[in-house]
Amino acid sequence: MSGRTIKLDDRDLKILAILQREGRITKSELARRVNLSATPCWARLQRLEEAGVIQGYGARIAFDFFAPRTYAFVTFELESHRSDDFDRFEALIATIPEIFECFAVGGGIDYVIKVAAPDVEAYQHLLDGILHADAGVKRYYTYFVTKDVKHTPPPLELGEGIDA
Repeated sequence: MSGRTIKLDDRDLKILAILQREGRITKSELARRVNLSATPCWARLQRLEEAGVIQGYGARIAFDFFAPRTYAFVTFELESHRSDDFDRFEALIATIPEIFECFAVGGGIDYVIKVAAPDVEAYQHLLDGILHADAGVKRYYTYFVTKDVKHTPPPLELGEGIDA
């Protein structure tokens, strides 16, 4: 969000929770489910979009329909913890399309990334590229995904309202 705050009430949170699970719901059905008429529901939806609370809409794609994929989580620890080192690593990661999620974390490691590759050999080639790019990697650990157990959006707590 762009530095603005927006007060979210229970009805806003209910709209967001429904949209997280059912992004293709019709506006009239959304209005019915949150107990509003269409116009006020639409106004709330626009307000949430304009404030940046809703960042976009999309579909979960079953990528295995296109080609098999190997997924891995990789943790990285950098040699040094200067701002320039983090910037250099993050700039490299941003250029690699197979890395589709990257999180800076605390607690002994610096980053966790999620990678999709056609197979383990392609994953290893990608990792070798990172290691040869002088991105300041001290050590890394790879965890291959063996089964997708749960994939849901984070819960939105219905409560007193949230300053977002």
